[in-house]
Amino acid sequence: MHYRISDTEIERFIEEDVPYGDLTTYLLGIGDEQGEILFTSRERTVVCCTEEAGRVFEKCGANVSFSIPSGKVVETGTLILKAVGTAAALHAGWKVSLNLLEYASGIATRAGMIVDRARAVNPDIVVVATRKSFPGTRKVAMKAIMAGGAFPHRLGLSESVLVFRHHTTFLGGPGPFLDKLAAIKRSAPEQRILVEADTPEEALRIAEAGADVVQVDKMPVQELANLVASIRSTCPGVAVSAAGGINADNAASYASTGIDIIVLSSLYFGKPSDISAVINKTS
Repeated sequence: MHYRISDTEIERFIEEDVPYGDLTTYLLGIGDEQGEILFTSRERTVVCCTEEAGRVFEKCGANVSFSIPSGKVVETGTLILKAVGTAAALHAGWKVSLNLLEYASGIATRAGMIVDRARAVNPDIVVVATRKSFPGTRKVAMKAIMAGGAFPHRLGLSESVLVFRHHTTFLGGPGPFLDKLAAIKRSAPEQRILVEADTPEEALRIAEAGADVVQVDKMPVQELANLVASIRSTCPGVAVSAAGGINADNAASYASTGIDIIVLSSLYFGKPSDISAVINKTS
């Protein structure tokens, strides 16, 4: 998928790190010297945000001479990105680009690992990431999870319908909500209605009432497998998603239950990818 982060975002990243120019490069008097910067993987990585890192350098006055596209898996020692230009341009873009590459590639790599492990036992399963990314980083985070083969669960509150107990409490509980579920679906015929259940019994009632997706949270694997079998036999058109505590270590176990969707946040949390950045003088 082609995913472009806006120039406004790119310029904000640069402004955050270089608000008044690079004092060190200025005092050393090296700004006009010509050079190159090379970004190389130090480990197996799903690359992400090379396009944005390249645009950082272009906005700083350098030129990109080589770049591997986001979503590619590279081995240790692979050249990911190369830019050429003045020392002033290269130093201005250096850390902004490295941070983008390392953080985004870390998320993409974790996403790719989870997707691979889940689909090894359930080829049709979809892995989706919650909107639990750190505030201000969602656009980069969404690009990263898609580069790794996952997909957004919800981009925000405006484009999807997911009903929690926090919502139904204002209607008097799950019962009154389920009574009006058919009317809600008629009011938003283009929207799939996702509803979270607290127990297997409640999940079955939600499925029977006509929800498009039943979501459960932190349900043990065996209990989840039993629930999936029950919903498949009584409401075969209803999808089942599981959330809560799912990560690379247990994704395959959850996928083996037969669920349709894994919902997780764990891919946001972990170490960035280890990427080397080297600046050389060329003339």
